[in-house]
Amino acid sequence: MKEVPKGLEGFKKNGLRNMLSGFVVSLIALPLALGLALASGVPPMAGIISTIVGGIIVSIFGGSYVTISGPGNGLVVVILTSVIVLGGGNLIVGYAYTLGAIVVSGGVITLLGFLRLGNLSDFFPSATIQGMLSAIGLIIIAKQIHVMFGVSGVEAPNNFMLLAKIPTTIVEVIRSASIPWVALLGVLSLGIMAYYAKITNRYFQAIPAPMWIVLIAIGFYYYFEWFSEMEFPIDSSFLIQIPIDISESFVLADFSQWNTGVFFTAVISITLIASIESLLSINAVDKLDVYKRKANVNKDLKALGVSTMLSGLIGGLPVVVVIARSSVNVNQGATSRWANFFHALFVCLFILLFSQLLNLIPLSALAGILVFTGYKLASPAKFIQMYQFGKDQFVIFLVTLLATLLFGLINGIVIGILTTFVIQFFLMEDKIGFLRKPFRPNTLLYQEEDGKLHLSVKGHSSFLNYLRLKEKMDSIPPGKHLILDFSLTTFVDNSVMEHIHHYRDSFEKKNSKLEVIGLDIHDSISSHPFAARRLIRLTSFIKKGGVLTNRQQKLKDFSKEIGWKFKTNSVFKAPLLEAFPFFRTKTIDHAYNVFNGEHKEVPITLMDVEFYEGEFIAKEVHKHTVLLFSPPMKIPRFRLDKERIFDRLAGMAGFEDHDIEGYEDFSRRFKLQGEDIEGIKKFFTHEIILFFESHPYYHLESDGEHILILKSQRVATISEVKALAVYGEELIDKLVTSA
Repeated sequence: MKEVPKGLEGFKKNGLRNMLSGFVVSLIALPLALGLALASGVPPMAGIISTIVGGIIVSIFGGSYVTISGPGNGLVVVILTSVIVLGGGNLIVGYAYTLGAIVVSGGVITLLGFLRLGNLSDFFPSATIQGMLSAIGLIIIAKQIHVMFGVSGVEAPNNFMLLAKIPTTIVEVIRSASIPWVALLGVLSLGIMAYYAKITNRYFQAIPAPMWIVLIAIGFYYYFEWFSEMEFPIDSSFLIQIPIDISESFVLADFSQWNTGVFFTAVISITLIASIESLLSINAVDKLDVYKRKANVNKDLKALGVSTMLSGLIGGLPVVVVIARSSVNVNQGATSRWANFFHALFVCLFILLFSQLLNLIPLSALAGILVFTGYKLASPAKFIQMYQFGKDQFVIFLVTLLATLLFGLINGIVIGILTTFVIQFFLMEDKIGFLRKPFRPNTLLYQEEDGKLHLSVKGHSSFLNYLRLKEKMDSIPPGKHLILDFSLTTFVDNSVMEHIHHYRDSFEKKNSKLEVIGLDIHDSISSHPFAARRLIRLTSFIKKGGVLTNRQQKLKDFSKEIGWKFKTNSVFKAPLLEAFPFFRTKTIDHAYNVFNGEHKEVPITLMDVEFYEGEFIAKEVHKHTVLLFSPPMKIPRFRLDKERIFDRLAGMAGFEDHDIEGYEDFSRRFKLQGEDIEGIKKFFTHEIILFFESHPYYHLESDGEHILILKSQRVATISEVKALAVYGEELIDKLVTSA
């Protein structure tokens, strides 16, 4: 991990880089701030205020390092709805009331930070989040595409109807008697946003796409001013209107509607969307940080909340962490929060020095930027991706999207969560247990003898109880090896699978190791690696459609390395295992992930075995990885295991534990049992005893014809499977030599 330069040395090394990065980001932030404010139904300066206040406050008091703060895409619909509803159609009055809701929302977000509730974002199922974001994208398109074409006054009872009126708007523009300059600039703006990345010219790429749009729009005005005999063909009503006197832009929040349901609906909506958008963006940007630093999410929430309160008090939009501008910031080489500060400073300078030029920009040009933003949120690729996650996730995604379009953001999220709950209920085997304790604590963390940490998850693991699993995962100290065991789960949902995937990166950053086991016996809902997995007993693993877990794929690769055959499907009868004392009081359900190989002409079988003890409510299910082979000589029945303190006490009480004369260390460390004492002593030659003393502990049993080897009270990890295979081969070598 790279070391972060600090103090004067850090400023000397990265100060200029952060300043330049902040400048580039400001070129993107300026037009976006203006556009987002206009799309939200508030004066354009509201977006600028949010950008400046957020950039300064969050850069000083925030807990992330290379994020950029300002107005966000996700809040456009919420703010616009609030302005219209609170104002009863009067946008000026509604704006002041909405500012009051923004201030209160900022206070709630600050409180969430102090209560350390930043992790609550992980509660929301990923499919509902994606559905909400895509719905926001479609709503932005529905409201801004008409502005982009220069057609005003387009209204509809809902967003679906507004989308349906797009062809009518296009036909109206085509049939226009005069040249539709407003529409042409809007379409040109959209085209620049769409094709900017495909232009490889380095000089063109030096200027961000939104700034090209601003420059072209201003240049369009001066063409008619300086070179054309025609007057500027765009009416002032289609242009941005920033007050010449900046002080006129500050509007004070109005809290007189605080006791109405509409006001608090706005507060909840703003808080929910702002928090989710910020937390998701922070987590995403952490993965881009060149120094691999982890943001203090709760500290960031406090700073964002305070920024939102201050912004709302003086006429600005809510402040969130924005992923697009943050990504640009990282790509430009930013290393600290100073880049966020400089981006706000440059936006402030632009407004103070060039506000008259900004008033020459057509609204359609900014609308083109927003339409492209909406498209990115709701692109066809997003629908395809969600379908690949599995039909269950696609249904949740579509239901959330449609519900958000029809009933609003809060209702859309609630309906999406309820849909997720219902679908998971039908996918689960233990439906009664799921309904009885949906939020039950189902994790157990302990340290194994070799120092590895074992985190066992039982029952179902879903978005409902993921926070408990996350709490355990976050508690793992640096430098540790964690085995995350889902063997005892009946269902693992898409959200948990996705979170675990991202945890691998965070573990690597702190020099830890994460291995996931226990998912091999689960059916995957789809072929996507993040697909939900459910346990259906009595289902043949042949029917899994070739979908292998990460562990199974690595086991398959290992089988090719050593030349053994490997099959994932279940073996429901294992009579050889039933003859061993270890399984005498247990019932074998099935074996799976079966290796069949040979070493020194000795056949070897290595497999995962599921078995249980007891019945009904006392039934306990277990899973082990075992190795079985038949030595090339006559062997006695015996049982060899590590001797523990209780075994020594039992030996003192007269229970059977054979000692080998002349090998005190072996007798002290191992518990050796069996009826044929002479045969056992003959079998345990000097070479065999030295082998066991010089190798890791394993549990060994002999039924007189075969030897069974196992270790952990769980299925083995990849490294443990390899070690078990090598141990078996080396033991065979020693036995063949002794024979």
